Amino acid sequence: MTEAHPKHGLSEQLVDGLLELIADERLAPGDSLPTVRVLAERFSVTTPTIREALRRLQTTDAVRMRHGSGIYVGDGIHRTLMPNPNSAPMKDELILQLVDARLTIEPGIAALTAVNRSEESLQRLELALDTAKRDKTDHRPHLNFHRELAGGSGNQVLFEVVDSLLAARGREQKALRALIEDRRRDYEEHLAIFDAVRSGDAAAAEEHTRHHLEQLRTEVARQLGRAE
Repeated sequence: MTEAHPKHGLSEQLVDGLLELIADERLAPGDSLPTVRVLAERFSVTTPTIREALRRLQTTDAVRMRHGSGIYVGDGIHRTLMPNPNSAPMKDELILQLVDARLTIEPGIAALTAVNRSEESLQRLELALDTAKRDKTDHRPHLNFHRELAGGSGNQVLFEVVDSLLAARGREQKALRALIEDRRRDYEEHLAIFDAVRSGDAAAAEEHTRHHLEQLRTEVARQLGRAE
């Protein structure tokens, strides 16, 4: 195990060591890791100590611990950016800043997706549109339109930026959705973005996305009593 920075504790050293193990063994998402007991022996620590390090990796989906099954490499192992799973709830001003961040990032992503679209990404975007029309009692898996829009860009870092905002700020994203009063208009705006992406019109995709998020910001500011 690589020598840790003096400020790092044992848990940080073990996290680094486990990540090195995954890299050295060229393990991919879904591949199994040794048992907790074997890992504890490998790193010369107790089983509770190795479990703590595994739990830290689990919060970012670098590993998945399945009761009665074992430990597996998670999809998060290849992430460039990691959301903070312990982030505190945002204040109203930060919720507006969250929308501003998306307004800065997502129009350009939409343009890129229009250029790099694939049949698979278009199908997922269309499924995300269908998700928005479902009744609240429909418990089928929900696809997030903006996440799928970023996923079709072909740029992993940009996808992770949007995915991190949506995943790490799930409470705030739910609050934002709850503030949208005109659901039909929201759907139609998403449909306009989808049509522009499908036709490969980067300029239109960018403009429709910017308009959609500007509408969202106006609505959120009004609901929070911050209308300008």
